[in-house]
Amino acid sequence: MPVVNYQQYTKMLEAAYEGHYAYPAINVFSIDSANAALAAFAEAKSDGIIQVSIGGGEFASGPMVKNSALGAISIAEHIHRVADKYDVNIAIHTDHCKPEKLDSFVMPLIEETARRRKAGLPNLFNSHMLDGSEISLKENMEIAQKLLTLCAENEIVLEVEAGVVGGEEDGDDKSGTPNEKLYTTPEDMLYVYESLYKIPNAKFMLAATFGNVHGVYKPGNVKLNPEILNNGQKAIQEKYGKDAHFLLVFHGGSGSEKADIKRAVDYGVVKMNVDTDTQYAFTRPIVDHVMRNYDEVLRVDGEVGNKKKYDPRSYLREAEKGMSARIVEACRDLNSFGKTTFEK
Repeated sequence: MPVVNYQQYTKMLEAAYEGHYAYPAINVFSIDSANAALAAFAEAKSDGIIQVSIGGGEFASGPMVKNSALGAISIAEHIHRVADKYDVNIAIHTDHCKPEKLDSFVMPLIEETARRRKAGLPNLFNSHMLDGSEISLKENMEIAQKLLTLCAENEIVLEVEAGVVGGEEDGDDKSGTPNEKLYTTPEDMLYVYESLYKIPNAKFMLAATFGNVHGVYKPGNVKLNPEILNNGQKAIQEKYGKDAHFLLVFHGGSGSEKADIKRAVDYGVVKMNVDTDTQYAFTRPIVDHVMRNYDEVLRVDGEVGNKKKYDPRSYLREAEKGMSARIVEACRDLNSFGKTTFEK
C-alpha cells in the first residue's frame, strides 16, 4: 500500500477516535529505523505514523550537510517506496517545529509537496506539527490559522500544541517548566477549537498536555492527569454539539503507565509519540552484540577481528528487530493491533 492520501489519513484518524484506539507515532532518523517501523506495523497488522524531527532530519542529511528538511525528504521518499510492499496504511509526519524553525523545516516540505501535487504525484508528507508552546496561546493560534490554511490547500493535516510537554526532546530541554504549564485547561482547548475549526477543508490534531514529560521518568515525578483531556472534549461538545471532538495527541508517552495510556485513548487520543523507548530498543541489541563479541568486533592486540561481527549489517539488523519489537508492543498498548484500515 502506498503511503496514504488525505482521505485515507483522515479515515484512519477518525476510525481510531471512534474505535478507542491510537496509532504509535514513531520517530525515525535513518533508513534502518524507518524499516524497523514499517516491519513492526506490518507484523502488528496496524496502521501507523512514522515521523521525522528537525534533529532526525538533520542527522539523516549527514554531518557535512546538516539540512533538516533535506534529510526529512530523503527519509520520506524511502518510506514511500518501501511502504508499498506492506499491507498496512502508513502516514508520514514531522514532529515538533517551533515557529522560528518553520521557514527552514516545515515550509520547504510543504513546498515540496505542492511541487509534487502539480506534477500529479502524491503528497510527500501527510501532516506536520507546529509547536507553539513557548509563545502565548493567542500568538500560537494566529500562526496556526495561517499554517492550517496552507496545509488545507495541500491536503495536509496539522498538529498543534497547547501547553508544554516537560523533559528534554531532540535537544530542547523543558525540564524546568513550572508544573502548572504542564496541564492544558478546558478553556485553552476551547480556544484552540474555536480558532481552527472554521478553516475550510481543514483537519487538525491537538497535543494537549496533561503532565506529559519527554524521556523516561520515575513514577511520581510528574503526575499524569488524563481527565484533562476528557474535560476539554466536554467543553467543546457542550458548546458545539456531541459530534464536535478533538483528535488528540499524546506526547511523552515513553515509560507511561498502561492505565494512563488507556484513559488517554478513551478520551480521544488517536496518536501517541514513541521515541525514547524505541531509541533504547534500537541501541540495546548493538550494545549486546559488542559486549558478546568484543574481541571479534575490535582488532585487539594486533589481531584482525572477525569481519562478520564488525560488519555494521550484523548489529544493525538486530537493532531493527529490537526497535520493531517495541513498536509492536506499543500497538498492543494502544489497541491498534490488528485494526488496519488497509483495503486491497
